[in-house]
Amino acid sequence: MEVFEIEGGKKMSGSISVSGSKNAATPILAATLLTKEPCMISNVPLIEDVFRMLEILESMGATVEWKSKHTVIVTAKQIDPEKIKRAAVKKIRSSILLLGALAARCDHFSLLHPGGCVIGARPVGTHFDALEKLGVHITKKNKHYHIDARSRHAHTIVLRELSVTATENAMMLAAGCPGKTIIRVAAAEPHVEDLGRFLVAMGARIKGLGTHTLEIIGSRKLRGAKHTIIPDANEAATFLILGVATGSPLTVKNARAEHMDIVLEKLREFGADFKVGKNVITVIPAKRLKAVGKIDTRTYPGLPTDVQAPFGVLATQALGETLVFDTIFEGRFNYVSELEKMGAKSIVLNPHQVVLYGKTPLRGTIIKSYDLRAGAALIIAALVAKGKTIIEDIYQVDRGYERIEERLQKIGARIRRINI
Repeated sequence: MEVFEIEGGKKMSGSISVSGSKNAATPILAATLLTKEPCMISNVPLIEDVFRMLEILESMGATVEWKSKHTVIVTAKQIDPEKIKRAAVKKIRSSILLLGALAARCDHFSLLHPGGCVIGARPVGTHFDALEKLGVHITKKNKHYHIDARSRHAHTIVLRELSVTATENAMMLAAGCPGKTIIRVAAAEPHVEDLGRFLVAMGARIKGLGTHTLEIIGSRKLRGAKHTIIPDANEAATFLILGVATGSPLTVKNARAEHMDIVLEKLREFGADFKVGKNVITVIPAKRLKAVGKIDTRTYPGLPTDVQAPFGVLATQALGETLVFDTIFEGRFNYVSELEKMGAKSIVLNPHQVVLYGKTPLRGTIIKSYDLRAGAALIIAALVAKGKTIIEDIYQVDRGYERIEERLQKIGARIRRINI
């Protein structure tokens, strides 16, 4: 078993670069199924979720060729969904994104229920409702979904909720259907917009990217395309919070401030400040951190649920009490019990609310990463804490952060990956 061994209590300095967006990479890779022509994708993060998505595409017959360390060419000239590698589907939540792309490409196929982080109920009803409104018939048997897409067609649909992946599935299916599709109550996250730009490069015509209403004119003959994935805003936020929590003047490169407006504002509430340049943000350490009263996660442009756990760690280092309210998922607080092992003081009020008290000294101990974002948060906690921390189940971190320990070592973090 691989674990992270971390010696905390030390300030860091220097520059750390942000990788390509995990949440943009997986839908864009799924969208390569919409064409038989080669697609070149650059700024691809080398993370487990990407490797598993590529493994799934290869299992169906697509070819995958790495042109450089972070550039891959995917050619899905001939694919057979019946050959899909089910073990890989079960490992990542983003395998749900195959629904829209395959429904545009194939008349019949089956898909296993996706895996991913254990952070509470993640229903797929909004996905099914959106695709069924576009003519796709879906039946469930055990943990398999059987899809009949012979009647797919363009249409005006309203999503049941602001679901990122349901929006992306509807976008991919609409891009592969001739005629005009309008998607209302669409998610507007930057990575949803990035998928839209890729679909446009493939030949779809899309209006309204970055808004909650999308107008898509699709085609059965989409072409291959080249695309560069946007930087990962969640990773950038993780590194900024690390700098604020440890009082370290870190410079985060390849970070777009316009994708993190509310994150930066919330950090300023804590007492932090920043020097913001073009695709670069430098932390100006605060003399004292103060509690903000409430951290409230929302759909974009609200505070992302993916940065709630790192903010929770920061709250333990701020004077006063902070109510963390995660409206998106009810299983996002599994990291709190691990923080308590390190000396944090908290009260979990219900599955959506926890109160964290600070400023609380943290001490090193043995803790476990239950999901991707919790793992990143616990790395921050370990670097804040005095003494040695062992973080188990670091596969979760590898799912979304490319060799994070190597990048942290370059800014002075005492972290290493070891086998036990």
